[in-house]
Amino acid sequence: MNTRKIGDCKLEISEVGLGCMSLPVQKNKGKAIIHAALDGGINFLDTADLYQNGENEKIVGESIKDRRDQVIVTTKVGNQLHPDGKSWSWNPKKEYLLEAVENSLKRLQVDYIDLCQLHGGTIEDPWEETLEAFELLKSQGKIREFGISSIRPNVIRKVMGMNPPATVMMQYSPLDRRPEETVFPALEGSDTRVLVRGAFAKGLLVDKQAMEYMNYSASQIQKFQKVIGDTQMMPESVLIKFGLSQAAVASLVIGASSITQVNKIRRGWEQSQKIEIDLIKSLRRILPVNHYHSHR
Repeated sequence: MNTRKIGDCKLEISEVGLGCMSLPVQKNKGKAIIHAALDGGINFLDTADLYQNGENEKIVGESIKDRRDQVIVTTKVGNQLHPDGKSWSWNPKKEYLLEAVENSLKRLQVDYIDLCQLHGGTIEDPWEETLEAFELLKSQGKIREFGISSIRPNVIRKVMGMNPPATVMMQYSPLDRRPEETVFPALEGSDTRVLVRGAFAKGLLVDKQAMEYMNYSASQIQKFQKVIGDTQMMPESVLIKFGLSQAAVASLVIGASSITQVNKIRRGWEQSQKIEIDLIKSLRRILPVNHYHSHR
């Protein structure tokens, strides 16, 4: 699989990454899915300390300990789990982030994390100390790069003006084209790259029954499904090409809960290489454009 570079140290990440949030809680099943992804050319794994209360990181760690040199590991921090194990609070403060990364390193069983992302963020956050924490972690060799996971244009602008991150993770698909208005154009000319989540729109443009999504009705979703189906290509391949055709995008983080799904994603990427950009341009003309209404 092709790779794209992110960050000052030019990490090479596969154009499709495995979103680990969907992994089964059974360790052996999770490991099998991760190994199928790695064997299929996916070198980029995305997890978070919040997923399954840290158990997800443990599954990732167990899966890669004999293949560490083949993997770009990403995790996310900032959501502090409460003692009840069921709820959490947003905590972007330096002291907590340093502690959270230490705990993630232990669960992942690694000496360093390739990319550590802030798992959210608001304009009111104490960004000076948040960014100071990430720079300290980089200087200590505990993380190689840092990023943010945010769909808020005002937050992205603020962080870009203070200390541009290696990555911004945000939602993007034919049903959610909000980043096209201002965020993608702003990032194209920078070294910051986008990691796309939600590229398959919860499966609605792949194989799920039409239902309400964002501001669209179920009947509208049915029409969009037909547009994708009329291309006569694997829906996965069309959606992968759609996301990767944006210059600001480095990788699509796609979840999988079975080896079968991993294989379909891999085949989708392979077929996407044969899709002409004119097809994607025609889809952009047909499908509606939506915009952010808050946090602009």
